[in-house]
Amino acid sequence: MAMIMKQAITLFIYPVIMCRVLYLCTWSPQTWQLIDAFLLLLQQRSEFVVKQQASRFEGLPARFIVLLQLHQISAQSDHTLLKMEVRSVWCVLLISCLLHKNSANNDFFTSIGQMTDLLFTEKDLVTSLKDYIKAEESKLEQVKQWAEKLDALTATATQDPEGFLGHPVNAFKLMKRLNTEWGEVENLVLRDMSDGFISNLTIQRQHFPNDEDQTGAAKALLRLQDTYKLDTQTISTGDLPGISSELPYKSSLTVEDCFELGKIAYSEADYYHTELWMAQALRQLDEGEESSIDTVTVLDYLSYSIYQQGELERALEYTKRLLSLDPDHQRANGNLKYFEYQLAKQRKVEREQKVKEEKKEREKREVDKKKNFLPEKRKYEQLCRGEGIKLTPRRQSRLFCRLFDNKRHPYYLLGPVKQEDEWDRPRIVRYHDIINEREMEKVKELAKPRLRRATISNPITGVLETAHYRISKSAWLAAYEHPVVDRINQRIQDLTGLDVTTAEELQVANYGVGGQYEPHFDFGRKDEPDAFKELGTGNRIATWLFYMSDVAAGGATVFPEAGAAVKPMKGTAVFWYNLFPSGEGDYSTRHAACPVLVGNKWVSNKWIHERGQEFRRPCGLLPSD
Repeated sequence: MAMIMKQAITLFIYPVIMCRVLYLCTWSPQTWQLIDAFLLLLQQRSEFVVKQQASRFEGLPARFIVLLQLHQISAQSDHTLLKMEVRSVWCVLLISCLLHKNSANNDFFTSIGQMTDLLFTEKDLVTSLKDYIKAEESKLEQVKQWAEKLDALTATATQDPEGFLGHPVNAFKLMKRLNTEWGEVENLVLRDMSDGFISNLTIQRQHFPNDEDQTGAAKALLRLQDTYKLDTQTISTGDLPGISSELPYKSSLTVEDCFELGKIAYSEADYYHTELWMAQALRQLDEGEESSIDTVTVLDYLSYSIYQQGELERALEYTKRLLSLDPDHQRANGNLKYFEYQLAKQRKVEREQKVKEEKKEREKREVDKKKNFLPEKRKYEQLCRGEGIKLTPRRQSRLFCRLFDNKRHPYYLLGPVKQEDEWDRPRIVRYHDIINEREMEKVKELAKPRLRRATISNPITGVLETAHYRISKSAWLAAYEHPVVDRINQRIQDLTGLDVTTAEELQVANYGVGGQYEPHFDFGRKDEPDAFKELGTGNRIATWLFYMSDVAAGGATVFPEAGAAVKPMKGTAVFWYNLFPSGEGDYSTRHAACPVLVGNKWVSNKWIHERGQEFRRPCGLLPSD
């Protein structure tokens, strides 16, 4: 009976389970072509004709039915090679599936921490490419030596062909060379030395960023440009705030890079940024930078983007410059006539209305003016730049630093922690040296393999979804997973005096290129009564936020309503209450994470809930209590 069960598992159950697993994989058409090629080869080798067995293999594609039946044949066959081939295909498919699922929808641009893996991938590819070059050079050297040897031989032989062939050894060697050795040379020349490199590239390609990552990184640069008011020249030269000129990894943008940024903005109908980056590409071309992008193409995009912003005269000027380089440019010739007509029409209207305004020098338009951003957005960006902070000298005089033991807590009585008031309304405090290097590295180590694109809860549907205004990846760590996490949770409880057993798990976040989280509340508002209903622990009463890295530029936590800005400092944590003692939400705690301009930002936070705090933070009677 045991033997029968084993055969049943081998012949049917195991391969069906495998097929079901593989069927769930989302492969590209190219991958399926490779799989089908494998299966076709095995079919031919086993001389097996596929027969659809819908009742037995219901729901599986034909390619998997082939594989199932081949598996049965191989299990019953004594042909060792066939068995090995079928099992090899199973291994290839399963490994490919696991690798693919691991790399699918990676959103690399949303996490600098995970992007570091790409550098090592690229380094491995460079090594593989250099090996390929060495192999090609070795092959060419062999061909070169053969050619030089025969060049000398034929030069001597052709001076006296009959005399040369009169020697029987020479005659034999001529026959041998032409019959055998030239064939070997042909095989050598035709030998493909790229197999190793191409195989490695094919394997690594499944871990490559995709178009979404490239577009996301490009939009991040545009976002940084707007938030920190950077001109295109500053970004193009790589001279960003917080970057030392002596750093070896400072890099600049080429004409192709600037052109690509402009094209991405153009595809989003963002003509403001299209103009900026096409103008930068044109400037670098005019300065003599060599590029595969020609001036005519840049001018075509530039003139049209300016026209879309309503500046006919400048659009006409660039169109005329384009036609001076390419008089037969069909679209430009059409645009020239159209722009001239529209400009004449515009001037006629101005004359009829007797508009006599002097022409003002063109000023650069702010992006928020073009996109009609809300005032909060402007406040948020000002705070990110260090502008608009509302802390008066009088209020600042009320902020202090102290050694804190949380009402003589036994653990901190002999070793109090350093506490600093960061803000008064809402009260935000910072704890210095509150998490050590080993703990931070362990938290990052635990979180990094699990990092996934951070999501937000749709206020209408309640469904978790990604959003363009939250660019980061996050992972959740439970207390039982490692003593370090448990110790951190206990530390938060000891210092806040709040019960963390009803709190959410420790969330670890790593921000990506230009990573940010635009203004939001941590607590559920009155119009969101079911925000944390499934947790059964009430609203988020407080937020504890660890900074686990320094950030060279950008990345501050700002509170637009309060006019506060808190800079990241490695090894520190900030804490604030989201709710008043009455349970009402404190709307001044609306906050945001500024885009990271330079650096890698790691944070972890603990959201503490109402349940369990009844005697630790008693309720107040007034709404603002």
